[in-house]
Amino acid sequence: MLEYLLRLALLLPLLAGLIWGSLWLTRTMQTRLAGQPGSAMRGGGRHLQLIETSLIAPGVKLAVVRFREREILLGLSRHGMVRLAEAPAEKPESE
Repeated sequence: MLEYLLRLALLLPLLAGLIWGSLWLTRTMQTRLAGQPGSAMRGGGRHLQLIETSLIAPGVKLAVVRFREREILLGLSRHGMVRLAEAPAEKPESE
């Protein structure tokens, strides 16, 4: 019984450290990869930008994306994605 408790005392902190390390590495890699331009053309910037999302029901969302100076409203569910509307993109006030 004592041997079991000693193993548990050694392995639990090791397991907790591995979990923490994997979460830290995942977060670090996500921030690094998010900063890289995707399939950019001449401008060197991103062509697709997520503007806003809204949860409608469990598994159902609405999303507004900006693509080539157009704003597109998408319906997202577990079964797929549907384009609901499209409009010219509004210019941000900071520009």
